[in-house]
Amino acid sequence: MKYKRILLKLSGEALMGQQQYGIDAARLMQYAEEIKAVAATGTQLAVVIGGGNIFRGVQAETFGLDRVQGDYMGMLATVINSMALQSALEKLEVNTRLLSGLTIQQVCEPYIRRRALRHLEKGRVVIFGAGIGSPYFTTDSAASLRAIEIEADVVLKGTRVDGIYSADPEKDPSAVRYPEISFDEVIEKNLNVMDMTAFTLCKENNLPIVVFDMNKTGNLQRLIDGENIGTRVSMEGARGQISEAKHSSLQPNLNSPA
Repeated sequence: MKYKRILLKLSGEALMGQQQYGIDAARLMQYAEEIKAVAATGTQLAVVIGGGNIFRGVQAETFGLDRVQGDYMGMLATVINSMALQSALEKLEVNTRLLSGLTIQQVCEPYIRRRALRHLEKGRVVIFGAGIGSPYFTTDSAASLRAIEIEADVVLKGTRVDGIYSADPEKDPSAVRYPEISFDEVIEKNLNVMDMTAFTLCKENNLPIVVFDMNKTGNLQRLIDGENIGTRVSMEGARGQISEAKHSSLQPNLNSPA
């Protein structure tokens, strides 16, 4: 396995499927099946899911609401999505725990780092709901922070696009996809990967990010198996890939008759 412990970040909007609002049952079960397959390999898996299919905190001001109040509403939306994902996984007989940044004792456990680690070590899929429990922080920031806290090997950001492009591929057909890119290059090129707080957390803690198409069946498993799916963001970027190839070419060929 390429990764022992991963954090999977899913967007709430992705759960809508072809709908305009809410949760599409078929898409939810597709994600659950993908997660089940990865968990079955022995990979320790944590999930953070957004709430944009129900409510986004940044929308609060357009409704005339206080931003802080709106952010808490957004956190509750992530708990609803997390509960739905937990239910779908349990329907597939996957052992799951939901930990929340807000205290909601009736439906989920409070987030405690040591408890989260213990659940992962026991092979349970851990879902982190309610962001980090504070306003002004996105679920991207929650994903980065939780990944660092549980010492994940990588943040896998599942989107509807198969990686990071030089421009929006849905608007610009000439946009080029980057297989590998460094944190510094992302900042220089002003590419939209995560919000800056989340991205900086990953950069400062040398935590790689892989952006990939979660809607394509089998992609998550292929990533775990070591295939180069999507775009990998790391400290070295493409230079690291080149130096790896050079290093491997310098290794002696043990099968050679010489």
